[in-house]
Amino acid sequence: MGIFTRFSDIVNSNINAILDKAEDPEKIVRLMIQEMEDTLVEVRSAAARSIADKKDLNRKIEALDREKDDWDDKAELAMRKGREDLAKAALVEKARVASAVDVLKEDYVAVDEGLAKLNEDIARLEAKLEDAKARQKALLARHKTASSRLAARKKIHDYKIDDAMLRFEAYTRRIDDVEGRVEAYDLGLPKDLNHEFASLEAEESVNKELDALKKRVAAERSSETG
Repeated sequence: MGIFTRFSDIVNSNINAILDKAEDPEKIVRLMIQEMEDTLVEVRSAAARSIADKKDLNRKIEALDREKDDWDDKAELAMRKGREDLAKAALVEKARVASAVDVLKEDYVAVDEGLAKLNEDIARLEAKLEDAKARQKALLARHKTASSRLAARKKIHDYKIDDAMLRFEAYTRRIDDVEGRVEAYDLGLPKDLNHEFASLEAEESVNKELDALKKRVAAERSSETG
């Protein structure tokens, strides 16, 4: 079942109102565009037929005008030759042809007016079609943005990231512990020369361990984010 039931439904439609009621606006816009394009083809075909009808009527009118002039010439010739009866018969034929011309001219005017209306309809339909296509682009852009945001949110709330953060916190505490051990060496100890050299050696050993630990943490963080 189509969205529109006749041409006037399309050109008088409120696209916003239709989309507000739709469960799937993207699908509705696609259907709108398809139906509008199909209708536009039909209207253009009708316009083409009207143009052909105008040309055909114009040819017939021109032919009858020539025939009317011919009967007028014959009537004049008959009168010159003293054949009033033939002149009268020619004038009767001329009147018949003139009447036929009047009918065809009325048809021509009707077709011409109909064609003008079709041209207006085509312009209105094309405007609606452009509106629908613009809305389709906007909907697709919104859908793409929303999908990207949803993917980002899912990644942020991924348990793997939470687990990595917990492990990072654990590594940070381990580093704090090692740094505390370094500082503890100097607590309550005499500040003689031998002690200070011993402290330096102990501190160097601890610092090496600390650097190794930091490198492991950095390497693990790099592999998790890569």
